Amino acid sequence: MSLEKCASVEANENMLQYNGKYGEYGGSFIPPVLESQLNKLAEFFDSHVQKEEFQKEFISILKHYVGRPSPLYFAKNLSEYVGSRIYLKREDLNHTGSHKINNCIGQILLAKQMGATEIIAETGAGQHGVATATAAALLNIPCKVFMGEIDAARQALNVKRMELLGAQVVTTNLGSRTLKDAVDAALMYYVENPSSYYLLGSHVGPHPYPKMVGYFQSVIGKEARQQILEQEGRLPDSIFACVGGGSNAIGLFSGFLEDQEVEINGGEGGGSGTYPKTAATLSFGNPTVFQGTYSYCLVDDAGNPIPSTSVSAGLDYPGISPQHADLKDSNRANYYPVTDDEAIAAYKLLSKLEGIIPAIESSHAVALAIKLLKDKNKLAIVNLSGRGDKDVDREF
Repeated sequence: MSLEKCASVEANENMLQYNGKYGEYGGSFIPPVLESQLNKLAEFFDSHVQKEEFQKEFISILKHYVGRPSPLYFAKNLSEYVGSRIYLKREDLNHTGSHKINNCIGQILLAKQMGATEIIAETGAGQHGVATATAAALLNIPCKVFMGEIDAARQALNVKRMELLGAQVVTTNLGSRTLKDAVDAALMYYVENPSSYYLLGSHVGPHPYPKMVGYFQSVIGKEARQQILEQEGRLPDSIFACVGGGSNAIGLFSGFLEDQEVEINGGEGGGSGTYPKTAATLSFGNPTVFQGTYSYCLVDDAGNPIPSTSVSAGLDYPGISPQHADLKDSNRANYYPVTDDEAIAAYKLLSKLEGIIPAIESSHAVALAIKLLKDKNKLAIVNLSGRGDKDVDREF
């Protein structure tokens, strides 16, 4: 299957949720000051993403700049260690080192056509920030990236990369000083600067953001499905991805949602493994309205959102994609907490077995696959959502 087919509107029609709802989840719960902006964005996305000119430019950049399609790599040494055949979907080989660039290219193309004067974004692990700064540089538009102080400290390399790319990194000391607070700071700036474009990086937030992010990331699953059929002659028994807000996971999952024989598994940032020292929203949270959408969230006894805890900045978020919430409730996908210690062990193991250093976020998916596939003789795909250069100097 060609990249053009994988990225086309036809190939991704199942991702387009026109009412902004996934079962009972999703929707738009925002202050009136944002309603007109997001309504305009939803209408613009629906009309422009299907145009041939937009499709050609988007696909051309994915192919010639990002480096798509990303390889589906048979991890022979890991497979022998685990006792199952494991393929890695190598999103870490994309330009900028993660899946985030797929969505950033698409949204900034839309933003420029809408006449936006600057791009604003939030980031936790820094991968979305780097991808946003990269796409903004390529497409010649100013960029501000909001980041919590704690995340900026533990992902200092990515801060330097963003600044080198020409972005202004704005740190915030709000709340827990992590991803949730970066989102809050970015939204406040967006309200005060309506000529800017807010480029949300994960599969969360009010409609139309989950719809747009899911659409631009679904190229992962379309490629992976075709690649496994070409290499193995059949679909996998199971697929795995790490889950924070949910963008890389929904990207992979989307290609297999209609294949009931394929088991879908998400590894959440489990932190210590027990509530409340966790970021495993679907494992320990409850449905509520949080940051513009109705989905699961980590809350206290009174139903108020609480800070999350994870070794992974990219998974350290108390909310979750509304589509993942629906997949959990419908039992189409399974979600498991993966502890910090389990993720760190997988991070070190994959590095030594395959010569591939995964992001600590992606290591949660690797850890879950090792646990569930041990001596099962199954065929599986693990989404390697990002590379681990940014984590090498951390003291694990």
